[in-house]
Amino acid sequence: MDSTWLNQLLQQDSNLLVFGNVFLQQLGLPVPSVPTMVLAGSQSTGLMALAAMLLAAVLASLLADWIWYAAGRKFGYRVLSLLCKLSINPSTCVNQTEARFSKWGVWSLVFGKFIPGFATVAPPVAGALGMPGASFFMASAVGAGLWAGLALLAGYAFQAQIDGVLAWTAAHGIRLALIAAALIAVVIGWKLWQKSRFERLAAMRHIEMDEFMQSLASPRPPHIIDLRSPSLAAETGRIPNAHLTDYDAITRSLPGVEKDYPIVTICACPQDAGAIHAAQSLQKLGYRNAYPLRGGFDAWKAAQA
Repeated sequence: MDSTWLNQLLQQDSNLLVFGNVFLQQLGLPVPSVPTMVLAGSQSTGLMALAAMLLAAVLASLLADWIWYAAGRKFGYRVLSLLCKLSINPSTCVNQTEARFSKWGVWSLVFGKFIPGFATVAPPVAGALGMPGASFFMASAVGAGLWAGLALLAGYAFQAQIDGVLAWTAAHGIRLALIAAALIAVVIGWKLWQKSRFERLAAMRHIEMDEFMQSLASPRPPHIIDLRSPSLAAETGRIPNAHLTDYDAITRSLPGVEKDYPIVTICACPQDAGAIHAAQSLQKLGYRNAYPLRGGFDAWKAAQA
């Protein structure tokens, strides 16, 4: 297996390669760009060439971030919900993303590039929360510069070692291809297992909207747990008599609630994932009448129209 073509590609079209790879990754596609930047940096002919690759990476990152930021400004949390459908753990994707952003502010954009998955979901959160455009672009540019700069410098600093790895790869190409194929198969199998596991959890009984509305008017209305984040609740509206809480503090919203009392969990996450996990946890604690609302907050909002 000859690696000459790879060296030529990295030397002749390194800027375009880095730009395209970074842009696609920041859009959310599963195409890791750090290895590409490290390899491109290792083939750099000098600091000027390295600076050109850094500029390409930063521009690509800013372009992708601007697309998601603008989408967040226009469509709000619907964009984040769409992104979280691709998450390995959709039950906490929405809340954890916003919690990090609310806690760190602009620093979440600076250092978020180093957190897998967060770099893509942070820009729409910034847009949905109304972060000023100037602050967003400044923080995003600094974060992209640090992230891409470290990868490119690492490749430039270890040129000899990386060349040795490329030569070894060329000599063992078929064997490495088989190993790579096996690893890909393991990853796909793992994700299919996770999907199957969640589908089994999702098969639990749900509270239908008609049943929920009727229960609200009953002598024993359910204890409602709203798992949306405070900012999301402020933007989209509160549910009357609901207890707003997060996944780590569910039991704190249950003072004096008897173990057989009806409880309804509601979230604004894909496939009611958060509400399902919360209801499962409560049932394990002995609250046997805890069930998720089918359709979550979107279904409740539609019922009010």
